[in-house]
Amino acid sequence: MTHRPTLKMRSWLFAPGDSEKKMGKAIASDADIALLDLEDSVVPERKAEARTMVAEAIAACDNRARVWVRINPLSGGLTEADLDAIMAAGPGGAFLPKAEGGEDVATLDAMLTAREEAAGIAPGSTKVAALVTETAAAMFTTGTYAGAPRLVAMSWGAEDLSSELGARVQRGENGEYLPIFELARSLCLLGAVKAGVAPIETVQPEFRDLEALEKRARAVRAQGFRGMLAIHPAQVAPINAAFTPSAEEIAHARAVVQAFADNPGAGTVALDGNMLDRPHLALAERLLAEAEGG
Repeated sequence: MTHRPTLKMRSWLFAPGDSEKKMGKAIASDADIALLDLEDSVVPERKAEARTMVAEAIAACDNRARVWVRINPLSGGLTEADLDAIMAAGPGGAFLPKAEGGEDVATLDAMLTAREEAAGIAPGSTKVAALVTETAAAMFTTGTYAGAPRLVAMSWGAEDLSSELGARVQRGENGEYLPIFELARSLCLLGAVKAGVAPIETVQPEFRDLEALEKRARAVRAQGFRGMLAIHPAQVAPINAAFTPSAEEIAHARAVVQAFADNPGAGTVALDGNMLDRPHLALAERLLAEAEGG
């Protein structure tokens, strides 16, 4: 049976499934998860070839747990062919696009279980992440993922949603997302927190502007996101840096935990001139868990 170690999920680097070179770069990068793509970056005529290439790339990896595959959506009729081709190679996870609720994850779970059993892979060990705002219908179901089997992360996307809406622009003149797309981001965050999984920020298309990328990554981390999707290897380092707690943050979190430990049963404690309550303790404990890779 295959053992799946716990992974960090700060950076998720996409690579087209029909490009051996780009998949190789993604796998060799410092991304926490290399995300080999069978969906949007592969044209229909190359899907079959890409499946074979992705399976071979996974099979050649020393650490398959960090190599995931974005499969095609359940609505497109290609999902089972994707899984038939890749599951024997033992990918760490499946990234489900255009998910429209927890029932879609349950459907994928059944597909994965059958193929894990056939391949001798431990049942349930192939994890799942879902893109949960890519259709109008999906926007109304982001709160339905609690208890979805295998689910460890939820992300959102603006491109497919804007296409469905007929929206020609996604951001205003200041570079910030317009309200409908900010709503998608917020619904993803809220749905992921409700489900107890990691909320993951969407991509930054301007891959050369690394300063803006890190600024955005730090901003969404402050809101509660745990990682971010990437489309270019150069984006990995800024994302990892933004989602890694600093030495100062760790020291402060330890001080918060110690302050409550020194005052057992207290609802509030004083630290550095500030009054802290139990939610501050919960945040400190979460940050320390993240720093330890939990």
